[in-house]
Amino acid sequence: MARFRRLEVYRRMLDIGLVPVFYHDDVETAKRIARACAAGGATVIEFTNRGDGAHLVFEELVRARAKEFPDVVLGIGSVIDGPTCALYLAAGADFIVGPTLSPAAAETANRRKVAYIPGCGSVTEVSAAEALGAEIVKIFPGGQVGGPAFVEAVLGPCPWTAIMPTGGVEPTEAGLSAWFNAGAACVGIGSRLIRKELVAAGDFEALARETAKVVQLIKTIRAGAQHGRAR
Repeated sequence: MARFRRLEVYRRMLDIGLVPVFYHDDVETAKRIARACAAGGATVIEFTNRGDGAHLVFEELVRARAKEFPDVVLGIGSVIDGPTCALYLAAGADFIVGPTLSPAAAETANRRKVAYIPGCGSVTEVSAAEALGAEIVKIFPGGQVGGPAFVEAVLGPCPWTAIMPTGGVEPTEAGLSAWFNAGAACVGIGSRLIRKELVAAGDFEALARETAKVVQLIKTIRAGAQHGRAR
């Protein structure tokens, strides 16, 4: 059962503006990555359903969360169908993310009042996702579907849409400014934040620092955007 209600999940995503995304087949390493992200202020984390036995690692991560980092909202990504969604709901996922839009996954998550964030690549898919109850839609792959210009274009006719670009988001001032100034509600960042060399070296303190830097950058960029609109 989910630890956090979906309204809290959405609120946290939108407040922080960053969802770190990762997969690792080693349980202890996965725990250390999650702890580092949380220490950096990113307390909504997406573990992806990418490898054989990923659900077993996720189950252990959920158990560790309950004891070691209980404030972390822990979701699962790369979910493309209803049965996989049900599997992870039973494991305790707080939210479900997909690279595609799956009506079956949406229905399964909605029955349990768990946030479902589908991947979309067109205005039609965004609209279909919202009709299925999606409060936040994932633009994926963000860089390939049109980048920040795509987000800005979608929000023209659909200003009520909350968009989370994932894929191609650079954790730099220039990269984040482009997305948030275009109107992104939050961003998902995977390997560009949780870099292989940091994980391989076991330098999780550096990962925490990098995460904190990105969280602060997003705050600063948003504050500047709000000031600009107020003028």
